[in-house]
Amino acid sequence: MSARTVTIKENILGANEKKADSNRKLLDSHHVLMINMMSASGSGKTSLILRTIDRLGGKYRIAVIQGGVAPSIDGDKITRQSVPAIPINTGGGCHLDAQMIRQALEALDLDRTDLILIENVGNLVCTADFDLGAHKNAVILSIPEGDDKPRKYPMMFVEADVVLVNKADVLPYFDFNLEAFPEIIRGLNPSAGVFAVSAKTGDGLDCWFSWLEEALG
Repeated sequence: MSARTVTIKENILGANEKKADSNRKLLDSHHVLMINMMSASGSGKTSLILRTIDRLGGKYRIAVIQGGVAPSIDGDKITRQSVPAIPINTGGGCHLDAQMIRQALEALDLDRTDLILIENVGNLVCTADFDLGAHKNAVILSIPEGDDKPRKYPMMFVEADVVLVNKADVLPYFDFNLEAFPEIIRGLNPSAGVFAVSAKTGDGLDCWFSWLEEALG
């Protein structure tokens, strides 16, 4: 990597950090918690978000920001739950950035919002590089993806505050060592919580809901 490439990347990330800090200050001034949900495509982010709305939507005012090439497809599922959903079309980009999130925040009524869930682009590489201004990072890994992903993509898990191992209902059909997996995560990130869940059956989700409520204070 050339010195010029490094400098350009540092400048991009530096500008993004400033905007991310501004986003957090804006959210804090309105007493809004924002969670960045990251994963590979197909891990079950939308299903987990829908489960979260079903469980906590009566107690907290929830909004969703969705990034992707065609975010309106999943956004329609969320708006049917009477929850604001702001789509961000990344035009094929592999991640969201803080400026994109700022534009979405300006489209929301933050005085009528308690919790914002960001459904980040399905990608295990570059989404972890960009601070969006979220207060917490949640990483979703599904059982079919395998238990080796933290070793292949460590930065994602180093940045996580909680790791949700989704699709636990299909564990018997895949070679995924669920008992050893928390130790793998602790080797990278001792403070991250690890919950095995199934968005399909609802198993294990009480731990996720409790974690969210604790973060909401």
